[in-house]
Amino acid sequence: MHHAWANLGAAIVLAVAAFSAQAHAIVVSSQPAAGAVVKQKDAPIELRFNSRIDHRRSRLFLIRPDGTRSELVILGETRPDVVAAHAAELIPGSYRVRWQVLSVDGHITRGDIPFSVAQ
Repeated sequence: MHHAWANLGAAIVLAVAAFSAQAHAIVVSSQPAAGAVVKQKDAPIELRFNSRIDHRRSRLFLIRPDGTRSELVILGETRPDVVAAHAAELIPGSYRVRWQVLSVDGHITRGDIPFSVAQ
């Protein structure tokens, strides 16, 4: 009997953990990829998530090598799980795409994707 309760408890913990993991938008792929080196001065930015994103309430920022930050205009013509923009006039150095998204279930998540522009 004790074994059955332990199994039930473990099943409940796993179910709650699985539900919690699905509640937050997680980047499953990005362009540029984290750590990538871009050779062009203009670059498409695309982040694909594990869930649908509220595009109107999401934000993308480009953090330049000198530390300045500019907001990127999110493109409207994308899949529901993709946030995309275009970065222009990139100079050589280290960059970060800082993202903040609202998944359609109401959870906000954020993070950075680091990349570099080659000389």
